[in-house]
Amino acid sequence: MTILLEGVETLPLPVKMPASVVEMNDDQFFYFCGLNREMQIERTAEGDILINPPSGSLTGQRSAKITTQLALWGERDGTGVVLGCSAGYMLSNRAVRSPDASWLLKSRLKRFSKEEREKFLPLCPDFVIELGSPTHLLEDLKNKMAEYIENGARLGWLLDPDTRQVLVYRHGRAVEVLNHPESVSGDPELLGFVLDLKEIWEPE
Repeated sequence: MTILLEGVETLPLPVKMPASVVEMNDDQFFYFCGLNREMQIERTAEGDILINPPSGSLTGQRSAKITTQLALWGERDGTGVVLGCSAGYMLSNRAVRSPDASWLLKSRLKRFSKEEREKFLPLCPDFVIELGSPTHLLEDLKNKMAEYIENGARLGWLLDPDTRQVLVYRHGRAVEVLNHPESVSGDPELLGFVLDLKEIWEPE
């Protein structure tokens, strides 16, 4: 996707700032993200900075419904913590990623202080959801999903509203493709969690 400015094709999305041009350590990158809260900013394992604009209203509505369903289940389950799309994780390969929704066990948070949790958590969540949208190329999201699994995620879902497909990622297993599902289950990794996709595909 590209940005159009007065009819002139300019920068591709996401905007990529190569590591060779902009060098930031972890603290500087966190500060840079804080100065640009209206943007979604990530860092690749190679140190390149990726900047995406805010999502459209339809994508925002879908994302909110996903997080709400996951959070309601998380409250009932009680074993983990649900985080929304603004949370960043520093993976073991040094990439910093922000999934649209995520969940991780409370037992994994015990070793971090409150001050450490105010910054990007240096771990990969147990479960991640990414949502396809006009500002996020599907191929890029597939690469992110593979990266999550490689860095320790136990389960991941990539939701594509355009095709109404769900791609299910699990460690050590081939990607499972679900066509036009009305729901998807998180068992056995997230016991009892079922995402109702009808309100994701067609939000009110």
